[in-house]
Amino acid sequence: MTGMDAEFLTDGTVWLSPPTVSDIDDITTLCQEPSIGAWTTMPVPYQRADAEKFIYDLVGPGWATRSPTWALRRSEGGPVVGMTGLGPLYHRRDDDTAEIGFWLSSAARGAGLMTRAVRLVGTVGLDPKVLGFQRLEWRAFVGNHGSAAVARRAGFHYEGLLRGGGVQRGTRRDIWVASRLHTDPDVQGENWPEGV
Repeated sequence: MTGMDAEFLTDGTVWLSPPTVSDIDDITTLCQEPSIGAWTTMPVPYQRADAEKFIYDLVGPGWATRSPTWALRRSEGGPVVGMTGLGPLYHRRDDDTAEIGFWLSSAARGAGLMTRAVRLVGTVGLDPKVLGFQRLEWRAFVGNHGSAAVARRAGFHYEGLLRGGGVQRGTRRDIWVASRLHTDPDVQGENWPEGV
């Protein structure tokens, strides 16, 4: 990571920066991919108005409230290929824990880009001099093996299954949960069972 400016992160292979108005069309196109909608809680079908609401209502205010969002790019200033961010835990009040979320375009998968991005976000998220969280929590609907692989490689430790632990567009679904603590090293996570 170059420097400690949390808004702009890179490891020389991926570049993370806050998504802007100029990214709205790319976000709209990418979020229409069925494989993204299948595992997220974003609207389906995804419209340009949804991307506008995301940029104006979530991204800007989020940075002001320790809920940052980064666009993942393959080069500095390049087009968006994915998104990651940290947000509050809605199921309980805990100012020292953030939930990490992410999605990646199907065309960009398989190259380790999201694992790199999640490691960068984990570093600034858990750094007491930057965002200062004590715990980052990952959650995914059961069956999202791609997301689980990223979390495992990025140092998250599997904690279990929450029956009916999440709601996706009105349907309650089981979810997997894992975490990374500020004391955990940035190495592959442990305790991941077969099939997750």
